[in-house]
Amino acid sequence: MIKKLIKSLREYKIPTLLTPIFVIFEVILEVLIPLLMSKLIDDGISNNNMNIVYIVGIALVICAIISLIFGILAGISVSKASTGFAKNLRHDLYYKVQDFSFYNIDKFSTSSLITRLTTDVSNVQFAFQMVVRTAVRAPLMLITSIIFSITISPKLSLIYLIVAPLLGISLLFIAKIAHPTMKKVFESYDDLNNVVEENVNAIRVVKSFTLEEEEETKFKNVSNKIYKLFVKGEKILALNSPIMQTSMYTCILLISWLGAHIIVSTGGSELTTGNLMTLFTYTTQILGSLMMLSMIFVIITISRASMERIVEVLDEIPDIQNPKNPITRVPNGSVKFENVSFSYIKDKNKEVLKDINLEIKSGEFVGIIGGTGTGKSSLVNLIPRLYDVTEGNIYVGGNNVKDYDLKMLRDEVSCVLQKNVLFSGTVVENIMWGDENASFEDVVNVCKLAQADKFINELENGYNTHIEEGGTNVSGGQKQRLCIARALLKKPKILILDDSTSAVDTRTDRLIQEAFKKDLPNTTKIVIAQRISSIEHADKIIVLDNGKINGIGTHKELLRKNEIYKEVYESQMKGSDKNE
Repeated sequence: MIKKLIKSLREYKIPTLLTPIFVIFEVILEVLIPLLMSKLIDDGISNNNMNIVYIVGIALVICAIISLIFGILAGISVSKASTGFAKNLRHDLYYKVQDFSFYNIDKFSTSSLITRLTTDVSNVQFAFQMVVRTAVRAPLMLITSIIFSITISPKLSLIYLIVAPLLGISLLFIAKIAHPTMKKVFESYDDLNNVVEENVNAIRVVKSFTLEEEEETKFKNVSNKIYKLFVKGEKILALNSPIMQTSMYTCILLISWLGAHIIVSTGGSELTTGNLMTLFTYTTQILGSLMMLSMIFVIITISRASMERIVEVLDEIPDIQNPKNPITRVPNGSVKFENVSFSYIKDKNKEVLKDINLEIKSGEFVGIIGGTGTGKSSLVNLIPRLYDVTEGNIYVGGNNVKDYDLKMLRDEVSCVLQKNVLFSGTVVENIMWGDENASFEDVVNVCKLAQADKFINELENGYNTHIEEGGTNVSGGQKQRLCIARALLKKPKILILDDSTSAVDTRTDRLIQEAFKKDLPNTTKIVIAQRISSIEHADKIIVLDNGKINGIGTHKELLRKNEIYKEVYESQMKGSDKNE
């Protein structure tokens, strides 16, 4: 796990390595200061020797200043290293997610990925900062202080050697108990983010149904769950402080009592007043180091769960990858399904598509119709490899889709999916997602094909009108037409519309279909529709039922021989104006 995370250091390795070096010099000087103080007391003040007082005093000031400088340098370098590490970690996580297939993304909810990119990375950044600086400083200070204490008084130093191991074992035990609880905390953060995300995205639905109180209750329940888990974890971790305080005061009391006894009984020959004062200082340094180590244990305990969650994303292997020697050109827009079956969870017993055999010629207009949950969207998602088939093969332009370069394949297979998404930016910027090098004339042309040009020109700033995040300032039908225009700008060999004209009126829908037929004769058009009027002029219509092809034919052929198609047609035509 650590090796995986450390890879994100990259250009910040130098400040990471410099930090412990600065810390080492800082600690050495801090450990020397008590020895100089001992000399100042015993040789200077006790003997009333002002020369030694001046010399040692100046040395103390110099050591303090140099130690401060190294401390500042360590602080600067660790800040640069930790923030850079966090930046790279977020970069690596984000770019890893970009390589995920839909199958991989389905494993991690949106809210969970957001938590990992924000809260979890911040926790790991703080832990990294503690490890690089404090985890070097604390044990180094602990060891050197104990060594110098032994040189002063081996007998009194035994107190540290007894207390320190007991304290260390106690801290490790606390950290081990607290870890499972802290892991649950960050899993609950996923739930909290999910509640907030759903509420914000669906705020219009919430308000229209006046369900604000129910949403507040959901948020309160998740928030209380996090609160209770945090309190439980903090109660365990809070034991650090009393254990540390008890250890510190025990050492001070024992050293005071035993040290005073040694000074009195030996007349200062075995232990001087300066030595005792130095031991007090080392006691503070030793137990302060142990306190810092306990704090490190707390931070690492909290961040360990975050590390595991981050590595879980970094270790995820994209379900769909480029072949070793990919085909970089799609010859034409022909599509062939050969014994295709598909399951979202790769379970043969839960297949949403079963034994699909289908052939579509280049340039054909193909309609797909069927009830909810019959596998229409699943079928078209397999063509650009948004998912991979569980069984069988799919061919585009005569080649297996798994043999194509992914970018090339998806550039030639343009999809307008069920969920139409627009991004914050102008109308032009949104459409140019299809081709960032397209001219304004190309943008206008595809908007005319998608029947979007008229309403765009009626907007306040025309093509420069700002679109809010998610397209909240345009209607559903306008959003669909903008998404269609964006897909057309790619000039694909295959155009897939997944129920992408459901929000437009029948007349506009017919105009879009006529424009496609006239201006895109060589583009294969695959249209999923709920309205038969949207696909009745297709070269062939596919009827899906329960993940299987129930019928294939033209509108007239299916009316004669397919009961499902006939039933849908009659239900849609019932009560309609025959002259319409």
